[in-house]
Amino acid sequence: MRTGEELRKILRRIEGRGYKAYKDIKDSYEFEDYQLFVDHVQGDPFASPSRIRVRVPQKAAAFPRYTYSNKSREIAFRDFLTRRFSQATRKFCRGNRGTGKSGIIAIDRPGQEILERTSAFVTEDYVEARFVMGLPAFGRSIAGRQAEAMFFKELPQIVRSSLFCETVEEEELGQHIETVEDADYLRNQLDQLGLVAFVADGAVLPRASGIDPQPLTVGRVVPFQSPESLRVEVDLPNRGTVLGMGIPRGVTLIVGGGYHGKSTLLKALELGVYNHLPGDGRECVVTNPDTVKIRAEDGRRIEKVDISPFIANLPFGRDTQAFATEDASGSTSQAANIVEALEMGAQVLLIDEDTSATNFMIRDHRMQELVSKDSEPITPFIDKVRQLYQDLGVSTVLVIGGSGDYFDVVDRVICMVEYEPHDFTEQARSIADKYRAERRPEGGKHFGQIAPRIPIGHSFDPSKGNREVKISSKGLQSITFGIHQIDLGAVEQLVDISQTRAIGDAIYYATKFMDGKKTLQEIVSAVLKGIKKQGLDVLSPWPVGDYAAFRGMELAAAINRLRTLVVRQ
Repeated sequence: MRTGEELRKILRRIEGRGYKAYKDIKDSYEFEDYQLFVDHVQGDPFASPSRIRVRVPQKAAAFPRYTYSNKSREIAFRDFLTRRFSQATRKFCRGNRGTGKSGIIAIDRPGQEILERTSAFVTEDYVEARFVMGLPAFGRSIAGRQAEAMFFKELPQIVRSSLFCETVEEEELGQHIETVEDADYLRNQLDQLGLVAFVADGAVLPRASGIDPQPLTVGRVVPFQSPESLRVEVDLPNRGTVLGMGIPRGVTLIVGGGYHGKSTLLKALELGVYNHLPGDGRECVVTNPDTVKIRAEDGRRIEKVDISPFIANLPFGRDTQAFATEDASGSTSQAANIVEALEMGAQVLLIDEDTSATNFMIRDHRMQELVSKDSEPITPFIDKVRQLYQDLGVSTVLVIGGSGDYFDVVDRVICMVEYEPHDFTEQARSIADKYRAERRPEGGKHFGQIAPRIPIGHSFDPSKGNREVKISSKGLQSITFGIHQIDLGAVEQLVDISQTRAIGDAIYYATKFMDGKKTLQEIVSAVLKGIKKQGLDVLSPWPVGDYAAFRGMELAAAINRLRTLVVRQ
């Protein structure tokens, strides 16, 4: 390992030379109280910035062992370090200077969710931050003096203000860690309590706007209060006793007038698979980790999915037990999305009628009279939702505002009135008894089988031009895999572009398990097992600082949306 002074000499030596001379600094360096690793040097000032790591020995960092003593605390601690480092870059880095990305120092920037990331690590021996630096240039000539200021003035200030315990507010760090530990504990208690979700009293569910996920603070903010009939009490390790609404297993209907908070509650449940920042308002809103949001997705490709529980007897004898299409309709896409989620072991489905295909959700009595079942291929969800629970143990939470026929098939009804939940189960049952539905059930006696599918490895080609592997994320909702685009616009439980980035590389990693025998679920499980054993770094041949943890559900969803996918049942 070289000394920091040797780095300084190199930067002075290559001052004014062509940009590629920066390659000379790729190495590791010993500074006074940390080590610097230059893992990758960008090829020109407009290319992706250079990948850098800093490692501080614990004898200097001095973070107490309790801050990372279990997995929950470790993930929270690493997230905390990432946020501190990011704040410090904005404070001490001068920013753009020169051509292209010159002067940038940046680390993965988390949002409201606390996810396991590769941007920061902690062990008993050291803490480590992974970030990028835009090595400065004027035109394509090296600006060595500016680079020297970045490495020897700005970076030390950033490191010392974020990766050393003495500069960190102990109370702030403790709250960050304990919030995550409590949420994980609460989520792990759901099954034992017979619940699929929990929403704490006092939670703030509305967000600032459709594009701002921070909590609403302007205007009238209504803290969540559970109906007495659904109130549950849970003792948490740090917060102590917390009260809130428990949603039991089974079929739950969320109703209410427009703009009264139905979809806001469902959105909070959708993101309850993740932990949230202190002050987010949803710290104690948790959902079964195998919860999947389902919607219609016109135009998506479907590859040999058995959608026959919902759609059968298509015209011209078209097969729905191995249904395939390049351009799915609303109803066929929603059916496939449900079956694919069940194939991956989903335990809870979340459905909002606003993003569903109408003909998939309900077929009323008058339409049954006009179009006989013999001529209607679709079995609506209303006739399958109870079978999902009775046959497969899969619960469903539905937002419905337009069909009271669902009163006949649900276990409970939560009515949102001005963002306050009320238990309207008895009222709904009374109405159902008084006004008997005239429609006839069309779903048969059982839900049907879920047919596992085996992905065929040769249908995954990540190459592009002369590059054997070319994979990148194009925003939160798109992955470029070779020459193909994977559209994740309807995969609503992705929250961070670093998840999308990791999923792209995880698809390629998954191909090593595709032996023509393993099912999709087995392949995804193998990927997650590899990550659990070796961390997210297993997805890349070199250290990467911008991966975030993802669920198997989203990895499978991305694979299912690869337009070259070939499977056999």
